[in-house]
Amino acid sequence: MKKILAISSGGGHWVQLLRLRSAFEGCDVVYATVQSSYAEQVSGSRFYQFTDATRWSRWALLKMVFQVCLIVVRERPEVVISTGAAPGVVALRVGKLLGAKTVWLDSVANVEQVSLSGLRVRGFADLWLTQWEHLATDEGPRYEGGVL
Repeated sequence: MKKILAISSGGGHWVQLLRLRSAFEGCDVVYATVQSSYAEQVSGSRFYQFTDATRWSRWALLKMVFQVCLIVVRERPEVVISTGAAPGVVALRVGKLLGAKTVWLDSVANVEQVSLSGLRVRGFADLWLTQWEHLATDEGPRYEGGVL
C-alpha cells in the first residue's frame, strides 16, 4: 500500500486537499495541517498538527519548518502532495530529498498567476499542476483539468 503525506496550510488549502481524497483510495494516507480540530475530518487516518506560520512571522516559521521536517522524516512517505502554502513547500523539499515523488496542486484561488509557493517548488515537484488552463506553460505548471 502506497504511503501518501497530504499536507497543507489551513482554510482553503485544507478544503482543496480534502477534495482530493477520492484519488487516495487504496493508499495509506497521513494528513498534516495547522488546526488540530481538522483531525475529525480525516478520522481513521494518521494526523499531525503543526504551527501555523507565514513568511512574516520568522520564529513561528522556523518552528513550523522543524515540525514539518520531523513529520516527513518520521513517516517516510512515498508521495508528498500539497495544495499549499509554506508547509507544503517544506514537505515537498524534504520528501524529495528522501526519495518521495512530489505533487504540487496550485490553489484554485490563484486565477491570475501561480502562487509564490508554486514558483518555489517548481524545481523539485515531480508534478506541478494548475487548475487554470491559461496559467499552464511549458516550464510548468501543467493543466490537466479543473478538479475542484
